[in-house]
Amino acid sequence: MRNPLNLSRRGFVQSAVAGSMLMPGILSELLAADSADPLAPRASHFPGKAKAVIFLFMSGGVSHVDSFDPKPKLTTDHGKQVTFDHPETKNRPGYEKLFLKKPNWKFAPRGKSGTEISDLFPKLAEQADEIALIRSMHTSHSNHYNATLGMHTGSFTVARPSIGSWMSYGLGTENRNLPSFLVLSPQMPYAGTQVWASDFLPGAHQGTRVVPGAEPVANLKRRVPTEKRQELELNALKAFNEGHLATRTDESQLAARIKSFETAAGMQSEMPAALDLSKESDDTLGLYGLKRGQADGFGWQCLVARRLVERGVRFVELIHTGSSNNWDSHGNMADHGRLAKEVDQPIAGLLQDLKRQKLFDDVLVVWTTEFGRTPFNNTADNPGREHHNWAFSSWLAGAGVKRGIVHGSTDEHGMKPVEKPVHVHDFHATILHLMGLNHEKLTYRHAGRDYRLTDVEGVLVKEVLS
Repeated sequence: MRNPLNLSRRGFVQSAVAGSMLMPGILSELLAADSADPLAPRASHFPGKAKAVIFLFMSGGVSHVDSFDPKPKLTTDHGKQVTFDHPETKNRPGYEKLFLKKPNWKFAPRGKSGTEISDLFPKLAEQADEIALIRSMHTSHSNHYNATLGMHTGSFTVARPSIGSWMSYGLGTENRNLPSFLVLSPQMPYAGTQVWASDFLPGAHQGTRVVPGAEPVANLKRRVPTEKRQELELNALKAFNEGHLATRTDESQLAARIKSFETAAGMQSEMPAALDLSKESDDTLGLYGLKRGQADGFGWQCLVARRLVERGVRFVELIHTGSSNNWDSHGNMADHGRLAKEVDQPIAGLLQDLKRQKLFDDVLVVWTTEFGRTPFNNTADNPGREHHNWAFSSWLAGAGVKRGIVHGSTDEHGMKPVEKPVHVHDFHATILHLMGLNHEKLTYRHAGRDYRLTDVEGVLVKEVLS
């Protein structure tokens, strides 16, 4: 015979909670492995310069030689044939002959620092004095799925926790009414939900996806008529859960489950306020290129990110586009121009707004893509570029970061780093450090091994730290 308590509990959850409050990110908390509050604030390894991260991910592979890495020699040698004794080009169909391809956009020194940035990003170029530009990035895979997975998890082949999940696990949250890790993504990216998954970390640290549009977070409105009624139902549900736990002392997931309902209830009041841009001034909206009432576009993502870090969210990722219609300009590099117009003003506006709101010294802004694009193609007149994991550019700005500097360099054609190379593992180690986390000490025991974001590698890029 079925236990009447279980029947009542199951029915109560279905009617009172399941359909109204538990959106996908909150559901993940049901899998939290710790009996204590998994999102309780935790002390960092040392005082971090940053309190939060805004991670800007340009999906598809932005061309470094058309944006942040000027190569005059690539222009003068345009059409010249080159050869490589490398597995990625040797014996590859269509790659029997390779020809150098000049940039589509002109570079110029910007700001007092004189950092050269191309006309592809004219608004962002005006913020050159605020960023630490890394021109010597390289990664371990040339496929979108693997490189995207690597940039987010440090693993290029198998599922591992994402960087946002590691940040949540290491530091917890200051605001239990909002998830510690949020992802603003209009479309599903390469590698899918693994981009924000917690994998073997407690499920509470998985990212919650927010989709720009009319209903950014599904089922956020309560389905009962009054707040008082909902409070009574939640208290009753808590009593059912505690009764269930009392008969199952080894059920360590249940305490975190109870906490997840509390977070979901808190989100009903705090998340709508965070997403409500109606009280922002016209001047602020203009910084991001937004029209009043607009609830989509990368400008909306950037402004919401600022509002979320203001409210104590640890890690906010903004994904530009997804696994299609992105920066993967195989056919025609001119498409980079269309995509740049979607993000250029919003990103520049975000940096300016963080300064105006006195947040620039507390928030770390990260801009990256999964890899670069080839300085060559298989015919002299091919208008596109291919995947290029040997070299690409990324940048940091804000808390704890030197302003107006360039770190590292590539060869005269932008093929490979020749000075101060920075691998994805080094990039991750530096981001964690700025949040007060030692990448070698931030570990989790799983399947008999202590895992970390940087695996067994990673070197801190000290030169970009202020």
